[in-house]
Amino acid sequence: MLSLFELVAGLLTATATFAWLNHQFLRLPANIGLLVMGLGASLALIGIEVLFTDTHIYATLADSLRQIDFYEAVMNGMLAFLLFAGALHVDLDRLRRRAAVVGALATLGVALSTLIIATGLWFGTQLAGVHFAFSWALVFGALIAPTDPVAVLSTLRSVDVPEKLKTDMSGEALFNDGIAVVLFTITLQMATGGGDDFDVSHVLRLIVVEAGGGALLGFVTGFIAYRAMRALDDYSIEVMISLALVTATYALANAMHMSGPIAVVVAGVLIGNRGASHGMSDTTKRYVFGFWTLVDDILNAVLFLLIGLEVLVLRFDPSFAWVGLLAVPLVVVARFLAVAGSVTLLARWQSFARGTIPVLTWGGVRGGISVALALSLTGTDARAPILAATYAVVLFTIIVQGLTLDRVVRRTALRES
Repeated sequence: MLSLFELVAGLLTATATFAWLNHQFLRLPANIGLLVMGLGASLALIGIEVLFTDTHIYATLADSLRQIDFYEAVMNGMLAFLLFAGALHVDLDRLRRRAAVVGALATLGVALSTLIIATGLWFGTQLAGVHFAFSWALVFGALIAPTDPVAVLSTLRSVDVPEKLKTDMSGEALFNDGIAVVLFTITLQMATGGGDDFDVSHVLRLIVVEAGGGALLGFVTGFIAYRAMRALDDYSIEVMISLALVTATYALANAMHMSGPIAVVVAGVLIGNRGASHGMSDTTKRYVFGFWTLVDDILNAVLFLLIGLEVLVLRFDPSFAWVGLLAVPLVVVARFLAVAGSVTLLARWQSFARGTIPVLTWGGVRGGISVALALSLTGTDARAPILAATYAVVLFTIIVQGLTLDRVVRRTALRES
């Protein structure tokens, strides 16, 4: 068994190697290229194992990857840093002007999409003659409906999207975690027989504590960090303060059963706006933002490579491939209906950029968070089909939608009148 240092060394070496090969030869967007190469390497190793049964390469690498708890690595490791790094670059004035749109997409949109996906998956499995409880279909809907902030922000780097649309996409992705966690918690307890105690008041309490409490915690810790930064002018100390802010805020949120993602996003928006304008010199701003940009790039690269390499560990049951084929168009249709419904509802009070519905629909990328939530399911026969459907949707949205979003933007949002 590899030590932690050897495991990290191997993963970083593979990430750097694949990143170099992608830059030199494939020339795909960086994170998509890493996912494709990781997936290709996984499939190649599986093929070698099938053809040459006496080789131990596959078993050795698979055993090494099994040492990484994907759920823990993403949800309680990388996510806090990635969300904070993304939130630093959010323009608070623009976000405030689009608050109603972002709020509707992150709440109403997610809830509607969850219900549509669950209903479609349940009907599809019934038509196929497979027993699949509606409660577990709801669990799948809850974990796959929210757009992934890491994947969305990564995709937006390589696509020229109008500012208003960019604010809607990034804002929704950053803030839909609170409602997503609440929905996932509720549906999971319903599916496992612990949903008898859930009523409307309990759901509202969960939303207030998870989302509202997380936002309040992030504001308080972010303000403390802002005041500390404002009291001095030393970029190394201020970088350390930002690191302490992320880790302490996320840890406190988890301990207090609040939304860690929302807490670090609120703290990041505060530091990136008020902190940058009133609490940092130009030199400090350059170092702080440069540091978090580098952290974002490295962790994104490692995460997308891990998503591709997970095929080595998961070894999906081929008999559930049809569930993935059903889930992909279902998720896209549900996303379209949720976006169109939200935009139609708000069109009387809010202006929308040209091409909002097609761009938001096709830009609804899912990623590591959905995979992590699916992997957290244990002790149920529904895990295998849910995992197969989740992985199929994640690969499709990142690779296909991520690579073609620029074309959709050019044809709808940027076309000449």
